[in-house]
Amino acid sequence: MADSSVKKVDADYSPKGAMGQRYLASGKLVSMRLWDEEPLATDKAPTRRDYETVGFVIAGRAELHIEGQIIQLRPGDSWVVPKGAEHAYRILERFQAVEATSPPAQVHGRDE
Repeated sequence: MADSSVKKVDADYSPKGAMGQRYLASGKLVSMRLWDEEPLATDKAPTRRDYETVGFVIAGRAELHIEGQIIQLRPGDSWVVPKGAEHAYRILERFQAVEATSPPAQVHGRDE
């Protein structure tokens, strides 16, 4: 029998992760999270993740530093970070974006 569960998550009440992300709807193979970040005084160190990420910019500007490239992110842009790619984000102005990860990032603390 197919999985017939339906989930609705209100971002105002969703759990918040240690990096400031809000966890949105999550299934067995994909999950979503909302970022609402201010620029930092120092850049975050590059990281590699055990999942693929696709994102969409709602508001603000950021740079995605990925495998020696710098990608400018602005409202309406979408992007992909392949599983295992070295990357870091530099927030240039208050940045709001939704990301989907596969497999779900929050399982077993993969995104912390």
